[in-house]
Amino acid sequence: MGNSRIKKRSLSQEDLFNFSELFKLMKPRVMSLVIFTCAVGLLTSPNFISTKDSIIGILLVSLGAGAAGALNMWYESDLDALMTRTCLRPIPTGKVNRNQALIFGVTLSIISVVALDFFTNRISAAILLLTILFYVFVYTIWLKRRTPQNIVIGGAAGAFPPVIGWTIATGSLSIEPLAFFLIIFFWTPSHFWALSLYKSNDYKKAKIPMLPLTNGVESTKIYIFVYSLLMLPVIIFPFWINFVGLAFLLPALLLTVYYNFLCYELYKFKKNKFDPKKAKSIFGYSILYLFLIFVLFLIDKIL
Repeated sequence: MGNSRIKKRSLSQEDLFNFSELFKLMKPRVMSLVIFTCAVGLLTSPNFISTKDSIIGILLVSLGAGAAGALNMWYESDLDALMTRTCLRPIPTGKVNRNQALIFGVTLSIISVVALDFFTNRISAAILLLTILFYVFVYTIWLKRRTPQNIVIGGAAGAFPPVIGWTIATGSLSIEPLAFFLIIFFWTPSHFWALSLYKSNDYKKAKIPMLPLTNGVESTKIYIFVYSLLMLPVIIFPFWINFVGLAFLLPALLLTVYYNFLCYELYKFKKNKFDPKKAKSIFGYSILYLFLIFVLFLIDKIL
């Protein structure tokens, strides 16, 4: 009896360990951003839906994002093993094999899309399916290893969750959620290119054609600065279409101007060189920046 209990307990611990590793395949940090932006899209819509329906919808969208993350890790496991930033992921460390990741990702994709269609509406499920397919086939399989513009085009996948949040509540598309999409879409390049500057050796090992490797440091600094400037009209857009008021616009502009300043500081550094600390500060601030911009959407809605 004692041995049986010990055996059962060890199996339970092993199951928990496997679940933990499968969960890591879903890229929890990315999922947390998806949950937040999707929730903002839902909460700022003109329609009210119950708390229960809201939670179900948001969780299913995050599940779909996790499925895309698992499929991304399945396909890129060879690259992940070469990079210090990703070498400790479940597949490179041997804690999960590629077949398990593939089955897990495909299963979650089907469940999330079908369930979202059942519990919310067809348009939300269709956009979620488009998001998963775009991230896996367009970004991961087609663009990532072929062009330095991978993150520009691929960034569209990360821009869909708040749009899905909006459609969960409204069952339709309109011009307002386009503001969410544009903000994330134009924010993504400067965010990731700042990372690629101080992680360029990683990308070089994996032979991923990120901008610093294909176009050089100086060109990358210029692109980062230009894309940060593009955030100014993008931030004004929701005010221009009367989606938000000054409670959003003024603080959002201040946050954006400071982002411009950081990117300019990086740009004006020595020609063909960059300050790693400044690149890291841009990457770190860009995360905080996006979070605060979406918080401002909520504050404006409340006010």
